[in-house]
Amino acid sequence: MAERMPTASPGRAGGTSYLRAGAGSPLILVHGVGMNAAFWRPQIEAFAASHDVIALDMLGHGGSPLPPDPARLEDYSDQILALMDALGLESAAFVGHSMGALVVLDFALRHPGRTKRVAALNAVYSRNPSQRAAVRERVARLEGGEGGADNAATLARWFGEPIPQPLRETAAWVDTALSSVNPVGYARTYRLFAEADEAFAGRLSSLSMPALFLTGELDPNSTPDMSRTMAAQAAQGSVQGSAQSRAVVLPGERHMMSLASPERVNAVLQDFLSTGPVRPA
Repeated sequence: MAERMPTASPGRAGGTSYLRAGAGSPLILVHGVGMNAAFWRPQIEAFAASHDVIALDMLGHGGSPLPPDPARLEDYSDQILALMDALGLESAAFVGHSMGALVVLDFALRHPGRTKRVAALNAVYSRNPSQRAAVRERVARLEGGEGGADNAATLARWFGEPIPQPLRETAAWVDTALSSVNPVGYARTYRLFAEADEAFAGRLSSLSMPALFLTGELDPNSTPDMSRTMAAQAAQGSVQGSAQSRAVVLPGERHMMSLASPERVNAVLQDFLSTGPVRPA
């Protein structure tokens, strides 16, 4: 992942570290477990021309403080609220990836008046027994001090095995991020992530703003069925029904699609952010 993004500036407000670029309507980006604000480099580059883009370091990641133990989704939503208040932002659009998708959905449900629209990328919802067992096994390894022992397996799951040659630089960046993350922050956040797939059961119909659920066809953990189910449930409570909530599945993509295929992901996000209803894939 080439080092570009000359217009992005690091900052700190409300106790949170972040990268910021551009001007216009605020767009807040929230990464997943083990990453940091620079995860969003391709999206910052793409949207800084039209938005005030703020990519934050989640609690326990980058330069942001640790979450409480045990961590709750509300802690991460409160982090966003404190950041917005410190920056004087009344409202924003939100994009979250993986764990970050759960955080932005929680924020949207708790603070609808401050959420213009919300996009959940590669989100988890109601894992099946085998998926739940796998993620709990990962928690057990973390708590046993084996935090970085299976980066290779994680990268293979996220990018493919073998990792395609064009994605090896990007995968190396992800490997470095995973290896350098605060181990305490990572463990606390991942423990929450392992249990948070049921956090929105019966709640998504309360979303009152346009919502996008976007994932990759080949993502085994944040599956197309999960995104479709979340979108359908969100649409049930919308006055405009499916025009307010859509699922989009990108063929051939995996969990790190926003890094692996930023042009495809950004095209869907641009459609969603600029036109209201998003066209299904």
